Amino acid sequence: MADVARKAGVSTTAVSLVLNDRQGTRLSEDAAKRVRAAADELGYRPNLTARALSTRKSRIIGFISEQVTVDRLASGLIRGALREAKRQNHVLFIAETEGEADALDEAVDALTDRQVDGIIYAATRPHALRLPARVGGTPVVMLNAVADDPEGSPGGPRPDAVLADERAGAVDVVDLLLDAGHSEGVVIVGRSVDQPDDEWLSLAVQRRLDGIWESLGAHGVRPIAQLPCRPWSVKAGYEAVRDLLAAGVTPHALICLNDRLSFGAYRALGEAGLQVGRDVSVVSFDDDDIAVYLHPMLTTAAAPFEEMGALAVRLLLDDDREPGEHLVPMPTRVRDSVHLTRARAAELQQQSPEPDWTR
Repeated sequence: MADVARKAGVSTTAVSLVLNDRQGTRLSEDAAKRVRAAADELGYRPNLTARALSTRKSRIIGFISEQVTVDRLASGLIRGALREAKRQNHVLFIAETEGEADALDEAVDALTDRQVDGIIYAATRPHALRLPARVGGTPVVMLNAVADDPEGSPGGPRPDAVLADERAGAVDVVDLLLDAGHSEGVVIVGRSVDQPDDEWLSLAVQRRLDGIWESLGAHGVRPIAQLPCRPWSVKAGYEAVRDLLAAGVTPHALICLNDRLSFGAYRALGEAGLQVGRDVSVVSFDDDDIAVYLHPMLTTAAAPFEEMGALAVRLLLDDDREPGEHLVPMPTRVRDSVHLTRARAAELQQQSPEPDWTR
C-alpha cells in the first residue's frame, strides 16, 4: 500500500479509501484515478479479509438454487443477479443443491463461513421453500419463492420475496384476448381449479389462474373447457388439444398456462386444419425463445426473470427496504396469435369516425 501511495503521490489512508470504495471522501477524482492506476501498475490488491473484518462487509453475495441451469427462464434469474451484483461491486457465489437437504446445509455453511453480506435463495418454479436453521442472522431474500414458515426465518422475521406478478400478468394478457371479442369458445389449457389442495399447484399456477378468472369474470365470460396437463410440456399441450378436437369441440380461443403447452396446441390445431391467428386465437405465459419462431408468433406474458434477479440483489443490499413480497410486472408481448372476431372488427369499424375529405 505504501508503494501505491508513493507512486500516486497521496497518503496510505487515501489509498485505502479509494481501493475500498469508501463513499463520501474529499479526495479528488484525479487523485482517485492516480491511485487506481498505480495499484494496477504495481499489481496491488487490497486484503479482502482485513477489509471484511474492519467494515463487516465481504462484498460477497451467496446465491443458492435447487438447479441453476435448467432452462433459459431459470438462468435469467442468475444473469440478472450477476449483472446487479457487478454494478454494486459485489461478487456472486453460486451453489446448486439439486434439491438435496445435505447439499443445502453445506452450501449455507460455506457461504456463512465466508461472512457473505446476504443470501439469495432461489427456486426454478415458484413455490414455498423452508430455510435451514443454520442461516442464522444472515440476511436472506427469496427469489421466485416464498418462505414456507409464516413465523419467519430461523434468525429473524420472514424474509423478503421477489416474484413475478403472475396475477396481474394474467389479467393483462387475457384482457387483450377478450378485448379482441372472444367471449365464446374460450378454453383454458394447463390446469383445472377443481383440486385447490393439490401440492403440484405452484404459486405461479395459483396466481395465473386467479388472474385468468378475474379477467374472465370482469368480462362475463365462462370457458367451455379446462384441460388439465401434467407436466406442462409440448406433448401434454398437443394431446390435450388434440383430444378436445377429436371430441367434436372447436375452440375459438385458447389460454395456455405456459408457452410449451402453446407449442403443442399449435400443432394439434394445425393437424385439424385450423390456423392460429385466423381461426383460433392463443395467448400464453413465459415468453420462451421459441415463441417468436412460431407461425404466427405467440402473444404471451413474459416472465421477467432477469429483472427479478437484479431486484433480489438490490433488496439484499438495501438496509431501508420495505419488507414483504416484491412483485415484478410481466409485460405482455403482443404478437400475431390473437385475431379480432368479426363482431369486434365490425364494432371497431363503426366506432371509427368517417374521414373528413373536405380538409
